[in-house]
Amino acid sequence: MSAIIITLMSCNKNDNKVAAPTPTPKEITLQTSGTLGNYLVDKQNRTLYFFSDDPSGQDSCTGGCQAYWPIFNVDHLTADKLGDGLSLSDFGSVTSVSGRPQLTYKGWPLYYFAPLVNGTNVQESPGQTRGEGVNNEWFVAKPDYTIMQVNAQLLGHDGKNYKSDYTEGIGETTYFTDGNGLTLYTFKFDSLNTNKFTNSDFSNNNVWPIYETNKVVVPSTLDKTKFGSIMVFGRTQLTYNGWPLYHFGQDGQTRGLNKGISFPAPGYWPVPFADITPAPHN
Repeated sequence: MSAIIITLMSCNKNDNKVAAPTPTPKEITLQTSGTLGNYLVDKQNRTLYFFSDDPSGQDSCTGGCQAYWPIFNVDHLTADKLGDGLSLSDFGSVTSVSGRPQLTYKGWPLYYFAPLVNGTNVQESPGQTRGEGVNNEWFVAKPDYTIMQVNAQLLGHDGKNYKSDYTEGIGETTYFTDGNGLTLYTFKFDSLNTNKFTNSDFSNNNVWPIYETNKVVVPSTLDKTKFGSIMVFGRTQLTYNGWPLYHFGQDGQTRGLNKGISFPAPGYWPVPFADITPAPHN
């Protein structure tokens, strides 16, 4: 009799065990590379990318581009579907060129890379980053860029279109923004590692705010050694090739605007770019 009771008690004890909840699959996580640092991957560890033609935050990959760079999307993304170090507030959605939803990260639309394999576009394998630097305009999606290289039409505060030489006309210019797509500028009267614009009390900083950072996280095609920082009345300003870097107040927090290129006249506040002439010593 006692043996039967023990057996029944044992069965009841096992029946009361609660199964462990199934972990929510992570749709997006961070991968780490010794050369590229942290970058975003999907749940299959496939690398995600930013496109330099998207500084406004809209998908600009048209025509044949779409076969090589398929859009990435996750329906109903929630915080528990993100890996460590990622915040739901940094993600959004836009309508892609193809009319489908496309996920964005910190305002940048996200893509895969699908190079040609035996004449057919095939998404690169998990763990690969072969899309980094393609055409000098595709870069792994990093969470901490302080500089991005973009291609866009220059459109001044006067409503006129400008070319790279600051004459009126149509044509994309390649230049730097910060990691959020906000345009950066140099001041033609500055000299090597010397800010000649900002007042000591920062009373004019709302017009041309200094770019306050000393972190250099850039696409792999750029030379990190050309970046530096200076102290401006107790605050840190990023430099490139000796040029102090600024934002323009009238651009505000709107991605892709570059109104400052014509203020107060074209060429006073040029945008920085990879091959810009080093700042003069005087």
